Amino acid sequence: MTAKISYDDVEAGAELPAQSFPVTRDTLVRYAGASGDFNPIHWNEKIAKEVGLPDVIAHGMFTMAEAARVVTDWTGDPGAVVEYGVRFTKPVVVPNDGEGAVIEVSGKVAAKLDDEARTVRVDLIATSAGQKVLGMSRAVVKLA
Repeated sequence: MTAKISYDDVEAGAELPAQSFPVTRDTLVRYAGASGDFNPIHWNEKIAKEVGLPDVIAHGMFTMAEAARVVTDWTGDPGAVVEYGVRFTKPVVVPNDGEGAVIEVSGKVAAKLDDEARTVRVDLIATSAGQKVLGMSRAVVKLA
């Protein structure tokens, strides 16, 4: 696959389409099975509270992956992401109320990095329940 976005058509400051990602307890159990991460703080409310958490929390890597979807959906090619990193700032708390939580993600092209390599840096903002859940969320993307 190749990115559908042309480097020549992108300017610093361009905004990526924002997205919302719902997260329920069911989502977390499915992710635990797929990832092999069965830490009970991600599915057992009693244990999460015993270790000082307000409730069950989403896996950090799950939150990171959902944020990256904003970039991969924008480019049309997951392989266009050549570098990606975040800092985890707050957990995504997922109550057992039938609705769960929502991760809100927006992004923008922060800089055009290399004309020859056709790369840009995308900065992402990820929040849940009004709190920033990822810090320094940045991706380097190779465009068409």
